[in-house]
Amino acid sequence: MAQDAIAGVTVAMVALPLSLAIAIASGADPSKGLITAIVAGFLISLLGGSRVQIGGPTGAFIVVVFGVVAEHGYDGLVLATFMAGLILLVAGYFRAGNLIRLIPEPVINGFTIGIAVIIATSQLKDLFGLTVDAVPAEFLAKIEVLWAARPTLSVASALIGLATMILIVFFRRAAPKLPGLIAAVAATSAIVSLVDLPVDTIQSRFGDLPNTLPWPAMPEIGFDRIVELLPSALIIAFLAGVESLLSAMVADRMISGRHRPNAELLAQGAANIGSSLFGGMPATGAIARTATNIRAGGKTPVAGLIHALTIMIVMLLASKLVGYMAMPALAGLLILTAWNMSEPHKWRSYAAERKSDVFLLLLTLTLTVLADLTVAIGVGVALGLAMRMLRRDVPPSEWSEPDR
Repeated sequence: MAQDAIAGVTVAMVALPLSLAIAIASGADPSKGLITAIVAGFLISLLGGSRVQIGGPTGAFIVVVFGVVAEHGYDGLVLATFMAGLILLVAGYFRAGNLIRLIPEPVINGFTIGIAVIIATSQLKDLFGLTVDAVPAEFLAKIEVLWAARPTLSVASALIGLATMILIVFFRRAAPKLPGLIAAVAATSAIVSLVDLPVDTIQSRFGDLPNTLPWPAMPEIGFDRIVELLPSALIIAFLAGVESLLSAMVADRMISGRHRPNAELLAQGAANIGSSLFGGMPATGAIARTATNIRAGGKTPVAGLIHALTIMIVMLLASKLVGYMAMPALAGLLILTAWNMSEPHKWRSYAAERKSDVFLLLLTLTLTVLADLTVAIGVGVALGLAMRMLRRDVPPSEWSEPDR
């Protein structure tokens, strides 16, 4: 129990800045990231099919959430998250968790790297303190706008962002058990505050963070609204299911355990419904946070429950302090997260795979970055399954622990 408590607090210190950064990158208010980590994180640990899974907002959702918020508003995202939760409950009831092994590995690797590219480029504005009225969602247009804004680069913002990245890497190597993310962001944000640098913070951009959880409320439901949000709900449900089950599989390898995939889907469904009722974002099992929990000694769901409660206590008692976090520091954190998501240490092995797998990975990656995540996954899965049907002698993919 004591070890679970220590692990829960440790994971909370990792999840806190990540949840804020992911919400901001998704086009949402930073408090929505905290709400999601608290409500969904609690429910995933309480009901999940893995003893050590840690849930909350993850980088994989940034692309789809940003698109939904831009097109349908934040209330549209809440309804899409609610619908995704219902879809996951149905999937869990019909035991769809066992189908995860049918998704070709090159497809998952391709859209993961593609998402990482999009996340990293979305953070360049804040990392370098660029002055831009609006950043387009389309990748090529975004690069063009950011490049045109290069004369507005802020040296102070760039130094804070780069210093945060260097500190995160340093802490990760020198003191891996230390919650280096929060330590690095806190250190550079303190410099911004003490020296009074001209650098944006959460408080200066978004105002004071709330110090209470909102009351739960049903999202506004209408037939036309459901029809237009159904594609987004399906992709949120797909991402939540895939990410959580991959995370649970990684956890199984680390603890020599065995998760229950269909129970995990049911938990993800309940967590996304719960998050939406409190006005939160989509949530899923988080691979990096789950691995952090295991390394910190977490052995039971109690660690995940304490992780959620710890974030709630910080929100209740120290929301003003959290508001001092510097935007370039959070941008640097997300860029490193994107780098780890892409798993660069595996690129050489990907390139050595059969040509059809390399083609499938590159196609999914390209479609994810330049077209649309829904199109990328649809085309990639369909083409990948067709290739697998032509190669029935190929054994199932062996999953290794990713550093995401």
